[in-house]
Amino acid sequence: MKSGLATGVSASISWQVTPLRTIHLAADQPHGAVVFSTPSMIHLMELAAREVLKGYLDPGEESVGAAVQVEHLAATPLGARVTAEARVTAIDGRLVDFEIEARDAHDLIGRGTHRRAVIGIEKFAQRLQDKTARLPQAAMTVVPHPETGPLPALTTLGVTLTGPIARVMLNRPQKLNAVDTQMTTDWEQLNHWFAGHPEIRVVILSGAGLAFCAGDDVPEVGTLSLETARELSWRQARIYLAWEQLPQIFIAAIHGAAVGGGCVMAYSCDFRVASHGATFAMPEIKLGWPPGYGIAQLTALVGKARALDLCLTGRMLAANEAHAIGLLHEVVPGNRLLPVVDALAQRLLAQPAEALRLTKQLVHADEPPSHKVTYLADTAAYIHCLELPDAQEGIRAFREKRLPRFEGP
Repeated sequence: MKSGLATGVSASISWQVTPLRTIHLAADQPHGAVVFSTPSMIHLMELAAREVLKGYLDPGEESVGAAVQVEHLAATPLGARVTAEARVTAIDGRLVDFEIEARDAHDLIGRGTHRRAVIGIEKFAQRLQDKTARLPQAAMTVVPHPETGPLPALTTLGVTLTGPIARVMLNRPQKLNAVDTQMTTDWEQLNHWFAGHPEIRVVILSGAGLAFCAGDDVPEVGTLSLETARELSWRQARIYLAWEQLPQIFIAAIHGAAVGGGCVMAYSCDFRVASHGATFAMPEIKLGWPPGYGIAQLTALVGKARALDLCLTGRMLAANEAHAIGLLHEVVPGNRLLPVVDALAQRLLAQPAEALRLTKQLVHADEPPSHKVTYLADTAAYIHCLELPDAQEGIRAFREKRLPRFEGP
């Protein structure tokens, strides 16, 4: 740590109170209130203390919070501006203590003390990496790490860039664009690239050949160990959940079949437009297992009764019925699919970019947090059933193009 830091040194940070920084008090009552939340105030105060230390850190150093004590003194409404000022009160080697006050335009809204430790980031990162390696892969965040370099070379996805629009084509037409391990890897790479390229504002997703996407590559699933199948299911769930977090608006242009994981891929997009000949299904039950991910998102779109119908019967929906139950935004003639999607993209591009991104973020954030992690339970049930004789019969029947003969109870 550099010399020169002394008691009395201070810095401040200001925020506007946005919806993501609030809590809704008594939301079920007529006189409820939306106010700046205590966790958000603590975060702002810690950032002010971190700002004090920035100029005194050597390369490879960072400061981390070690202790905090805060009083929240007054409420601040949505839309107001709040400022936190941190002042150094004591220095003990690499430990620095602060007094911090937070104010809005009218009141002192919070005060407290905070201690930060100056650490070497390389050792810290290594310890964190070691701990992360011991966690289940499913516990990893769905938010992609931004990659700012050139577009990666992809085997199963074709990407065409036209100004702020990326057109992504699933490109396994001989397999009806079924999602295999390679396509999963390609999507992970592309998601990272999208995260690092916010100048791409709209993604249009379609499928090559006769189908949008036939779901998971069932013959490949039959060759995987249970552990590999579990990890692959987790990875695929996180790919589609990541689309909620990415800055781009995703539009699915659907023709032909969108079934199983392909149906999940479609309804994970922000907009879904289909041709009259498109069909939709969640047919995993006919193979001997439940969907490995996406049940919560499906239920949020179409309701519990219809989700039960789709997932327990595996029946196929025509595009008009899919539209009627809320799975689609629009159904159009086949020769109008791409023009209609292009026109939608242009309408979106005419909107203010930051407002569009934040609105998308807020709509997705309104879902219960449990919806984001239910794929862990989905996958656990899927892997349990994959071990059973019925699943092996389902895979054999799929390969042999016949109806399965499942065992009794």
